[in-house]
Amino acid sequence: MASHSCCMMLVIILYTVAVMFFAVANGQAGWDVAHATFYGDEHGVGTMEGACGYGDLFQQGYGLETTALSSALYNDGLTCGACYEIKCDNVKWCHPGISVTVTATNFCPSGGTGWCNPPNKHFDLSEPMFLKIAEYRAGIVPVQYRRVPCVKKGGIKFEISGNPNFILIQVYNVGGAGDVHGMAIKGSNTGWIQMKRNWGQRWQTGTNLTGQSLSFQVTTSDGKMLQSDNVTPPNWDFGKTYEGKNF
Repeated sequence: MASHSCCMMLVIILYTVAVMFFAVANGQAGWDVAHATFYGDEHGVGTMEGACGYGDLFQQGYGLETTALSSALYNDGLTCGACYEIKCDNVKWCHPGISVTVTATNFCPSGGTGWCNPPNKHFDLSEPMFLKIAEYRAGIVPVQYRRVPCVKKGGIKFEISGNPNFILIQVYNVGGAGDVHGMAIKGSNTGWIQMKRNWGQRWQTGTNLTGQSLSFQVTTSDGKMLQSDNVTPPNWDFGKTYEGKNF
């Protein structure tokens, strides 16, 4: 009896491994299911700015490759900056064999049609991204999605706003995991100061750091931390953007 049980267990293990190998070989590993709609127009009008705190998505390098997330994915803004690969899930209006990679730049609120209501996992894509994976007439389609590394050109950008006693940093163009879960700032005359997230991907400190060069530590959702030293000169100014390293 014991020998028979061991053989059965071995068969189950081998079958599980075979299924996993087949899934990986066919690009199906790590996929989850959701639904997708679109908003804005073909030029991205209506998708700029938004709940993640970003501004002109073209100037900031995101372009039209963007999506808004339902609350089940948005994580109160912590997921802003994350990248997803999305493909239409084998229905009549799908474009088979095509996927898009997008960055989370906005929030899809609850209400209205209910598509973005909890606990629904939903992507509200820019119109051009939706049309790459499905027909316009579909309106809403089931999709498969997975998190993928963000590939960005250039370094992480730090846009400074506020006033001497309230420094607000908008962080964007983040590679790797993409979504920032922690930030620290250091003046040339201070130690490291942990920043608090204000909203979206805007981080704040009440320490006056004027007249000092600024360094930053950025920690993403995968626990990786990247330090960029002396990103700004001592005479940095509000309203300007400075560039550090990238993952």
